[in-house]
Amino acid sequence: MKFERLAIPELLLFTPARFGDARGFFSETWKARDMQDAGIDLPFVQDNHSMSQARGVLRGLHCQLDPHAQGKLVRVVRGSIWDVAVDARRGSRTFGRHVGVELSAANWQQLWVPPGFLHGFCTMEPDTEVVYKTTDYYDKASERAVLWNDPDLAISWPIPAAEIQLSEKDKVASSWADMPVWFRV
Repeated sequence: MKFERLAIPELLLFTPARFGDARGFFSETWKARDMQDAGIDLPFVQDNHSMSQARGVLRGLHCQLDPHAQGKLVRVVRGSIWDVAVDARRGSRTFGRHVGVELSAANWQQLWVPPGFLHGFCTMEPDTEVVYKTTDYYDKASERAVLWNDPDLAISWPIPAAEIQLSEKDKVASSWADMPVWFRV
């Protein structure tokens, strides 16, 4: 499995090898040793799988506070997404900056989003399925969200705003400016 550091060095893009023949393919999508070699030595405790029927479904920007902060290893098994991570660690040299990458079933890449980052994604085609591992369990009381289109973050999503579909929770998320200190470096 190869990996590359992105513009925010704590964010890693993994590309697992795929071995194919006339029957299909085989891929090791996660291996603890490969994660440790990349500097990720956190246990994964939960797998999540979401399916979005329409293009333009946006989930995020979410995080969980300590002591239930989550790291996520995100991949797409059908369709494609624009995946975004925002550094929410006050005191970090990249605080408030974000990185966006396309993850798809075709490119087979995975994004590592460490604890202390907001995370969200937007589906770029219908019937998209996303699978991600987390380093802590879901904890509703620890969950927080920031508006997907907050002007201070200036995230450029690939889908026009008029086509974005949000949950009720994401429609009323906090603004970046109103966000208290959730994480520190």
